Amino acid sequence: MNGFDCDIVVSGGGVAGLAAAAIFGQAGFSVICVDPAPPVTERDSAGSDLRTTAFLQPAQALLEQTGLWARLGPHAMPLQVMRIVDAGGPVAEPRVVKNFEAADISDKPFGWNLPNWLLRREMVAHLHGLETVAFRPGTAAVSLFTREAEARVGLSDGSRLRARMVIAADGRNSPMREAAGIPVKTTRYGQKALAFAVTHPIPHDNVSTEIHRSGGPFTLVPLPDHEGRPSSAIVWMESGPEVQRLTSLPEDAFEAAMSERSCHLFGPLKLASRRTVWPIISQLAERMFAQRVALVAEAAHVVPPIGAQGLNMSLGDMRVLLELAQASPDRLGDAQMLQTYHRRRHLEITARVKGIDVLNRASMLHAQPLRDARAMGLNAIYSLGPVRKTLMQLGLGARG
Repeated sequence: MNGFDCDIVVSGGGVAGLAAAAIFGQAGFSVICVDPAPPVTERDSAGSDLRTTAFLQPAQALLEQTGLWARLGPHAMPLQVMRIVDAGGPVAEPRVVKNFEAADISDKPFGWNLPNWLLRREMVAHLHGLETVAFRPGTAAVSLFTREAEARVGLSDGSRLRARMVIAADGRNSPMREAAGIPVKTTRYGQKALAFAVTHPIPHDNVSTEIHRSGGPFTLVPLPDHEGRPSSAIVWMESGPEVQRLTSLPEDAFEAAMSERSCHLFGPLKLASRRTVWPIISQLAERMFAQRVALVAEAAHVVPPIGAQGLNMSLGDMRVLLELAQASPDRLGDAQMLQTYHRRRHLEITARVKGIDVLNRASMLHAQPLRDARAMGLNAIYSLGPVRKTLMQLGLGARG
């Protein structure tokens, strides 16, 4: 291998890092993936990630191409309808309900939803079957030294790896991005998100429902039945103090509060997991590369959880990187490849981060006249068929 330990070091063993390792390993590149913590792969274990990820059509196609979907597909819930509800009137009840139907633009669902803890479990199992990939949980990338022809990554166990390219998939506080000296711009909203699972008496019928009132969206995403009852994953965004108040409520009072916030669309909601809290920010790296380093996923861009854009943008990064790597394998990680990667992704990512910022701020509105204007805007968009279809296509990842 001409003195290299591998073609690619992936820093980060979350969903994005595991996906990157699988995608490039399946394509024949030798990959070493490191992460400071072993992945939590059981739903009820301490530290498990109870959020879910909806893989939109382009992301699902990439995972199918790389062999991952054969493991993930049997666990996935198809999303046929994206329902937007405005409940911004004086009382918490639906006043505008609009269904965006996948059948209007495709013969496939919008996407397929899976819990993040399960994604980690299946992705780790998949990596064990790839001879081209070595996964080293419990080992962190702690230093970076690059030259024109190589990258050297220092690990927490004292060893060092030589590679042709480093993929930084190590999160919003990316050590590799910091080591590469790439600045980021961060926007804080004073929001946090509660993530948990519920059961409910009324079936979800594969409909993802996003309810807007104030503080941020309240989103229910379909899950498989739990203990014989229909189940959904919920992300409930509110101001930091309100989230703190909600997390301190006894279970019965919390269930009453979330049932009211859901406008009782699915009947009384019952907790089916513990409650977890996640900070909400927007973040954008000034550039998506440095010498021998490519930033992907939250190392490059962070958005609030609206419209299932986060990980789908991340897989869009990996799709472009893979196309460039396969087009010229001998140029893996060189300046021309990484500059091309940046040009092909950064403008689109910037537009999506700004667009989701606008949607999040609109969902946070408290003043009644502004909430009324938001409802009028939803009505106007939905009534214009071509505009509605264009927005759905953009949401799936089409370029504007």
